[in-house]
Amino acid sequence: MNITIKNCNNIDHGDIVIMEKKLNIKYAINGTGKSSIAKAILYKSEDTKNSTSKLQDLRPYKFKNNETVIPEVSGVDALKNVRVFSEEYISEYIFQQDELIKGSFDIFIKNESYENGLIEIESLVQEIKTILVNDKEVETLKNDFSEIINAFGREAKKGLHGSSLLAKAFKEGNKVENIPLGLEMFTDYIRAPENYKWVKWQLDGMSFIDITENCPYCVTSIKDKKDTIKKVSQSYDAKVIENMNKIILVFQRLGDYFSEKTKTTIDAFVKNVDGYTIEQVDFLKEVKDQIERLKQKFENVQNIGFYSLKDVDKVVDGLKEYYIDLTLYSHIESQKTKEKVAIINTSLDKIAQKAGLLQGYIKKQQQLIESIVKDNKIEINSFLKSAGYQYTVDLIEETDGSRKLKLVYTETEVIVSDAKYHLSFGEKNAIALVLFMYDALRSKPDLIILDDPISSFDKNKKYAIIDMLFKKQKFLKGKTVLMLTHDIDPIVDMMLVHSDRFEKPLSFFIENNNGNLIEKEIRRENIRTFIEICEDNIRTSTNPLNKLVYFRRLYELTKNYSLGYQLVSNIFHKRAIPEIHNEEEVKIMSSEEIKQGEIEINDFITDFVFKDYLAIVTNNLVMIKNYENASNNYEKMHFYRVIFDDKESLIESDAIRKFVNESFHIENNYIYQLNPCEYQLVPQYIINECNVHISKLREES
Repeated sequence: MNITIKNCNNIDHGDIVIMEKKLNIKYAINGTGKSSIAKAILYKSEDTKNSTSKLQDLRPYKFKNNETVIPEVSGVDALKNVRVFSEEYISEYIFQQDELIKGSFDIFIKNESYENGLIEIESLVQEIKTILVNDKEVETLKNDFSEIINAFGREAKKGLHGSSLLAKAFKEGNKVENIPLGLEMFTDYIRAPENYKWVKWQLDGMSFIDITENCPYCVTSIKDKKDTIKKVSQSYDAKVIENMNKIILVFQRLGDYFSEKTKTTIDAFVKNVDGYTIEQVDFLKEVKDQIERLKQKFENVQNIGFYSLKDVDKVVDGLKEYYIDLTLYSHIESQKTKEKVAIINTSLDKIAQKAGLLQGYIKKQQQLIESIVKDNKIEINSFLKSAGYQYTVDLIEETDGSRKLKLVYTETEVIVSDAKYHLSFGEKNAIALVLFMYDALRSKPDLIILDDPISSFDKNKKYAIIDMLFKKQKFLKGKTVLMLTHDIDPIVDMMLVHSDRFEKPLSFFIENNNGNLIEKEIRRENIRTFIEICEDNIRTSTNPLNKLVYFRRLYELTKNYSLGYQLVSNIFHKRAIPEIHNEEEVKIMSSEEIKQGEIEINDFITDFVFKDYLAIVTNNLVMIKNYENASNNYEKMHFYRVIFDDKESLIESDAIRKFVNESFHIENNYIYQLNPCEYQLVPQYIINECNVHISKLREES
């Protein structure tokens, strides 16, 4: 696919190519816009599913107040599911409090085979579940049971807790059934279906009753009735009445399920004149206990399945736990309850007849899970061991039968519960990257993006990660992957050093030239040692001064500090009288030594004469022209260093000074690398700063 990105952070325009079902490596120096590429593709793919556009957040800062400049991404319409490994992913999904990655059971165990196994087991127990789900009375019964249980509130050492709904509603007696003396005239209202609304209406008017001698509602005289009206608010509370009504209605709905004796006792409780007794509360607690147990039985049957019967050798005994013995539920031993219980027990009989088959399915599922757990542990732990980490992982079974991925410290075999606080930055990144791979594979994305995933690791760990991710077909091999990196090692390993072990990636170098992204393919033959690169550039360069740049670097790399090297070093340091520098002393070169140095250099540069080249490097205008005509930033950088060798005080920028003093060498980072004549490995912002100094020097000259 050909993707075009416009106006996204530091990218004004860029075209990149991604080949499907292949690893696509985009190698670039820092500051190129790698993360902007990842975000632009992700946000564009998400915009097709969301009403708000995150892509607009990437508008370049220089255009923050210019809404006519709009971030654009094209060529990604086919990408419906994009997964990105980044710092944001790590913080959101990895190193959870009680597991290494959020949803580890779904990621590592819940595959197609696992789901099919559950379907087999479910087919044998589905009948009882279907019956209970379709029986609306059972669901209503469970809800009513819950309301009664909740009405008891918190446990109290004796009686009912004062904050419970039952205590609030009935501790002073049922004043709906037993209307206080003097309030008989309000009987029809007090016993109305929505009586609590009438009580609230009365209470709302009480704040106005003493303003005049008239009723706040009908404005007729209530001079002789005020005390009676006030007694309503003294005797009734709207919320208490509402709660009492709800509880009474639930008890009434449950009437068919209670035994006659229990129903009569409950009826007396809710109609008490002076409130309940301790004996009545103890009785209700017995009822509540049986309600809770029966409700749990119903729920257990509705959830019967693999995890509730996973003790494969005791399936028959396990089924016995689901049967309901109604003789143990004296308060709920009614004809209606017997009918519901008979449905459950009869269905369990049918399941028991299939116990052998059920046991086989469960055993098969257990073996499958153990196999999945073992395979995943072996894969991840092999990686951790090869990368040199002192940790292993384990999919540990929880009390509910599920499993969670945990980190274990190898030496003590102790589970690391808060991994993010105990692991180093590199350890966290390496483990997170491998876990991301499993997570991404589960969601089957159209594109997987790895945003600078391995730059923080040493070479051994880098290779261990690349080997884990891309060597085997079951992982990221053959998937559409975009790896954005400022590390060339993956390209070297996969295309040159270990090309027989990996499928060759499609590799590109990306350059950001003042906002314009340019990508250039990297082929196997482009990966060379810097010694080879220097030899090639000395041989092919048309500018003799360029040849000297690579001659000097070649001799430095091979630690050949011969007379030829000394002579070139004197040229670049603009010494009219050449010197020999070694660890012990500095001495003036003799005419014979100068001649021998010239002869040595002549093997690389025909007709080389020290004085002629010294005249070039000491002429600012000539050197500025060489700088401006240089075809690549690396050579510009060396010419710049020569020009300002005796003018370092003019350079204000620490970053530029760092380059000028050669404390940062791109060619020293890797054994294998790219030719700086072909790939712009020196950042453009450095050259832009150099250009400013060069322009000032031209004006002064």
